[in-house]
Amino acid sequence: MSSAPDPLLSPADVRELAAALGVRPTKQRGQNFVIDANTVRRIIRTAQVLPDDVVVEIGPGLGSLTLGLLETAHRVTAVEIDDVLAAALPATVEARLPSRADRFTLVHSDALHVTDLPGPPPTALVANLPYNVAVPVLLHMLAGFPSIERTLVMVQSEVADRLAAPPGSKVYGVPSVKAAWYCEVKRAGAIGRNVFWPAPNVDSGLVSLVRRDPPATTASRTEVFTVVDAAFAQRRKTLRAALSGWAGSGAAAEEALTAAGVSPKARGESLTVEEFAAIAEHRPSPTQKEEAA
Repeated sequence: MSSAPDPLLSPADVRELAAALGVRPTKQRGQNFVIDANTVRRIIRTAQVLPDDVVVEIGPGLGSLTLGLLETAHRVTAVEIDDVLAAALPATVEARLPSRADRFTLVHSDALHVTDLPGPPPTALVANLPYNVAVPVLLHMLAGFPSIERTLVMVQSEVADRLAAPPGSKVYGVPSVKAAWYCEVKRAGAIGRNVFWPAPNVDSGLVSLVRRDPPATTASRTEVFTVVDAAFAQRRKTLRAALSGWAGSGAAAEEALTAAGVSPKARGESLTVEEFAAIAEHRPSPTQKEEAA
């Protein structure tokens, strides 16, 4: 008895599909298609996709990862911006995994504009994110879909380092703090260049994000993120100087920092997300700003 053919796409399958569709991966959209089935299965194992998971995938491309996710998850919803790829993917799923095709949904849209998804709320996000929009897409999805408990994204190695960086690290910055607002974040492995077509000129990394409660604070997320953005806009400056515009003056910034238990001489790269939240709670009121000025 011959075993059933592997539904996952081989390198030859990827190239044949692309040729049939007249698709040439574009740098503009950061398209690099995964051509290695072992890497797909490794991603799904690392993401800990369960049989009852409802997975959302961003940028499915030709369907390499989509097919692997469908083998394991209860449902998969893929969000694709490219007209040709979005039109072709349901047929690929039907041809290669007919028994699971009814569990697949395609949303033809820009992920940055998606505010709701069809079907049950997603429990997991797994994606090979285009390098040029990886951070904004990830943060948008985490903000918009609080039902997502676990996330595993494949991104440029440098972006993976930034997302998972702890306070005090040279690459700790806005993405690190904002991701930490939503999740426990860690590096979950490295991916070589030869598993993609075309091979990118940079290495890739896996980042695992597990949802947690945001810091306990009376400040809103928007207020906290405003402080984060201001602190890193001039990262070489002390927080007293970097937050002077936000607070209304250097003196007002110093007062807010001291009230939050943060040294005015510290820099943004040394603070935890909880400390940024504490600073946001002590933003001077317009009257205080006027008095300080």
